[in-house]
Amino acid sequence: MSISQQRRQDILDALRRGTVPQYGLDALAVGLQSFEKSFDEDLEKVARGGAVFKAIRGEYGSGKTFASRWLRERAHKLGFACTEVQISETETPLHRLETVYRRLMERLTTSDTPSGAFRNIIESWFYTLEEDVLAQQDIDPEDVDALVDATDALMEKRLGEVVRSAPAFGLTLRAYRRALVEGNDEIADGLLAWMAGQPNISAAVKRYAKIKGDIDHFGALSFLQGVLIILKDSGHPGLLLVLDEVETLQRMRGDVRDKSLNALRQLMDEVDSGRFPGLYLVITGTPAFYDGPMGVQRLAPLAQRLSVDFATNSKFDNPRAVQIRLKGFDQQSLEEVGRKVRDLYILNCDARERVSSLANDTYIADLAKAVTGNLGGKIGITPRIFLKKLVGEVLDRIDQFEDFSPREHYMLTISDTELTDVERAAKSAGSVDEIELDL
Repeated sequence: MSISQQRRQDILDALRRGTVPQYGLDALAVGLQSFEKSFDEDLEKVARGGAVFKAIRGEYGSGKTFASRWLRERAHKLGFACTEVQISETETPLHRLETVYRRLMERLTTSDTPSGAFRNIIESWFYTLEEDVLAQQDIDPEDVDALVDATDALMEKRLGEVVRSAPAFGLTLRAYRRALVEGNDEIADGLLAWMAGQPNISAAVKRYAKIKGDIDHFGALSFLQGVLIILKDSGHPGLLLVLDEVETLQRMRGDVRDKSLNALRQLMDEVDSGRFPGLYLVITGTPAFYDGPMGVQRLAPLAQRLSVDFATNSKFDNPRAVQIRLKGFDQQSLEEVGRKVRDLYILNCDARERVSSLANDTYIADLAKAVTGNLGGKIGITPRIFLKKLVGEVLDRIDQFEDFSPREHYMLTISDTELTDVERAAKSAGSVDEIELDL
């Protein structure tokens, strides 16, 4: 796989921070090959006008966020628009679908627009409508009023049921286009923000479009339908929507948790009913969320829809099932991703021979074992901190200091302040933490 120097640098910078890179994940992917065919089948189904729901399960550190972003890259290559929403009690509670809608619009991306893609998508759609009008009707391109009227009529026809169930969607689009024609950019910006679910839009903007209030829970679903139509009409096969860290529902207040689980069931049912053609909806969560008493099992209809038998050997897991299981890292796969990162680093540094020699496969294996030992022997939660140490404390030093040798001058230390709660708990879980590993 060919990756640009800038993209390689972005990946390495993310690993230094201990975060999942946004792009270029094919270069690091380990253990996801078994899902490639089924994911591609799903994307093809969505591109044909279908809709798919998929649940990804995995323990902390198993790569749920990585897998969803890896899937996003595959979707982008096919022309999909994509968005990732982190579920949280305060910022994005799942039971408030209007908030989920706002977040998904804020994070909307395409292959050529890494953030805030909504404006480009809308402008591309209006351009497509105008071209269709000019091709189908005898209208003078210089007659702005006639072109706007004809485009509005075609827009209403294309949106169909959406403008009947949510009239404000069509009203806002027409007003947005009128504001652009009049050169009233401030009003146009406000209308686009309102369509994207933003609160606190001025009364003047709403009066201009003859709309009231903000998008509510039910309006959000209708607006999502409209966005899917616009995406399809402007050349995007569909939308990949990832709801990440859904397991946070378990820590919410009882009534909020129950409402959120019911909202998730509603979304699944709407996808199955065909309301959202062109939508690929993915959720990620821990096994405790799917199987435990504080998660999916609290709502029987949802548990039934997500039920998959994972009692068999993971070797025979069905990647086409509604819920799929990430196997997580073992020592072999941890070392493999370490070698991939090292090889990627070599392409972006000057001291290629020295990095290749001093951070050889044997050293990579020793560092992986040392980090695992410091985290209570739990390989599953090791990848983040292992890659952070490898890039930021070993490879960077080899590259910058000619006399640096990691086996002579580097002793692994992991402080509590650089760990997440789960990693910190693992670090203090056993006496293995006290073992000094001389690298």
